[in-house]
Amino acid sequence: MFSLAVFVSGRGSNLNSILNAPKLRNLIEVKAVVSNKADCQAFDIAKNHFIPVYNVGYKEGFLSFDELGNLFYSLKIDLIVLAGFLKLIPDSFVKSFKNKIINIHPALLPSFGGNGMYGMNVHKAVFDASAQISGASVHFVDETYDTGKIIAQRCVDISDAQSHEELAERVLKIEHQLLPFVIEKFALGKVFVDKTRVRVLN
Repeated sequence: MFSLAVFVSGRGSNLNSILNAPKLRNLIEVKAVVSNKADCQAFDIAKNHFIPVYNVGYKEGFLSFDELGNLFYSLKIDLIVLAGFLKLIPDSFVKSFKNKIINIHPALLPSFGGNGMYGMNVHKAVFDASAQISGASVHFVDETYDTGKIIAQRCVDISDAQSHEELAERVLKIEHQLLPFVIEKFALGKVFVDKTRVRVLN
């Protein structure tokens, strides 16, 4: 089984999409769900699936990223998935798991990314720019927000969207398709990192 750790900060809809993806059912195992929030809603999803949950950060009772890294090594985690995690991952942690941390972003990178560009902030910026298409991007995590190499993207027509809330609903549906697809490709050994590009095989 291909072992995952999933990082979350909110309600966990992308975590849910991973756990309920038919193609992942006999392919992956989520061994840990991690959040920067003690009362993270997504923990309820994890507990319903009997997945251990952990808090990471600088608060009392939280694991440090060094401690979390040691835990992941002991669990033999193959891939770390940021599924709505809103904190910047420390450089040392990124380097320890080079090309093993991916993130899903609710826009078509490299546009509409960077510090502060998350959730409705992204969708409002896309809507206010009068963009005609949006979508989701899965990319490797590096030392800055949303600048790692892009692994896969999917688009959605938003030319008739009446609000950024409507836009967000359309993009979320795409996210729930794209993230399990990318994880499946990792689990099957079909993601390759070249010098300048990432190749995903059929």
